[in-house]
Amino acid sequence: MTILDKTGADLLFREAYTSHAWTDKPISEELLKQVYDLTKYPPTSFNSQPGRYVFVKSPDAKKKLAACLMEGNVEQTLAAPVTVIVAHDMKFYNELPRTYPAFDAKGFFESMPAAIEPTAVRNGTLGGGYLMMAARAMGLDVGPMSGFDNAAVDAAFFAGTEWRSNFLINLGYGDVSKKYPRGLRLDFAEACKIV
Repeated sequence: MTILDKTGADLLFREAYTSHAWTDKPISEELLKQVYDLTKYPPTSFNSQPGRYVFVKSPDAKKKLAACLMEGNVEQTLAAPVTVIVAHDMKFYNELPRTYPAFDAKGFFESMPAAIEPTAVRNGTLGGGYLMMAARAMGLDVGPMSGFDNAAVDAAFFAGTEWRSNFLINLGYGDVSKKYPRGLRLDFAEACKIV
């Protein structure tokens, strides 16, 4: 197996961190498609792929989103070229006959409705993490955040659907002159155990 070299690991992890300020360099629709094309490949349980992504780019859509944000998140979100609403589809299991034909996974979820929401949320969250790594791999900076009214976002962007918002990711080219210092990271001994 090939191992990612130091340059790649630095790009994705060691030198990349949350951006809160942005340049005005735009992001093309083609680049957003390339980001998703990487995002779709990593694993989800049952290959369920419940993650859904709304790339908020137009001034009108940004204004609609800004109305749902906590005050401290408005400026950075309006300044970012794109904000992704990371969501999950509560009816993801309808696609399982195509995405996981090994057995009747759709029937499993229909017979176990209590498993639907945790599967959608957990694997949709994974998808958002994959999207951040994909964006970094494509040269973008990311600014993930909570700090918004999920119900308001769902009403504004997902009315009449089974999609539910999880978190937001600002995408763009970070203004390095305004980056915060990187916060402390816990050491292995503080965060991990081998048993």
